Amino acid sequence: MNFYLKFKHELEKRHLWEVFIYLFFGGLTTLVNIIIYFIFREWIKTNYIMANIIANMIAILFAFITNKVWVFHSRTENIKELIVEFSKFVFYRLLSFGLDMISMMICIDMLQTGDLFAKLFTQVLVVIANYLFSKLFIFNSKDKVV
Repeated sequence: MNFYLKFKHELEKRHLWEVFIYLFFGGLTTLVNIIIYFIFREWIKTNYIMANIIANMIAILFAFITNKVWVFHSRTENIKELIVEFSKFVFYRLLSFGLDMISMMICIDMLQTGDLFAKLFTQVLVVIANYLFSKLFIFNSKDKVV
């Protein structure tokens, strides 16, 4: 635990803790997305578009909870604020899903890459877009609890 606290302190001094913790949970979200995608693609035998839609829906829910609680420490006072925050989150995640879907289609259908390469490549784009959306438009409250 001592290493963790020192590590966190060093990153906080450099204003990098939020980015690090976002990348950590973003990595877990990406893992959830990829695992669900391949479960539906390989085991359940759905086409890549349906598998990608289902994987993104589950990843969005996972990401909302982790981003709200552990990354941006967002507090909502009532159910209305929670619904507004979740709605903004879903809206911007749908934008990044559009980026994901278009990138997947370009990689698979036009460039003839495999599913795995396409999914990994698109997730890099999506993680960057989602961090910017979350930081700038969703969890940007001035009175965050850290």
